[in-house]
Amino acid sequence: MKCNIDAKGKAVRLVIGLFSAVIGIVLLVLGGDDPLLAGIGIGACIGGAFAIFEGWSGWCAIRAMGFRTPL
Repeated sequence: MKCNIDAKGKAVRLVIGLFSAVIGIVLLVLGGDDPLLAGIGIGACIGGAFAIFEGWSGWCAIRAMGFRTPL
């Protein structure tokens, strides 16, 4: 995977990923036995982990598919 985003894009993706992962963990902890909140929490954690990976590696999946992103 070739780096396709600059430092600003990496930073934004890292912050978004960390925020999403934290929100996902909070939903999992506070959701109790509610399967809807558990599903949303798991999805937020997976999405956050992928965004953290994008920020760390400098590779954006959307840009790799040919779409231009503003960052």
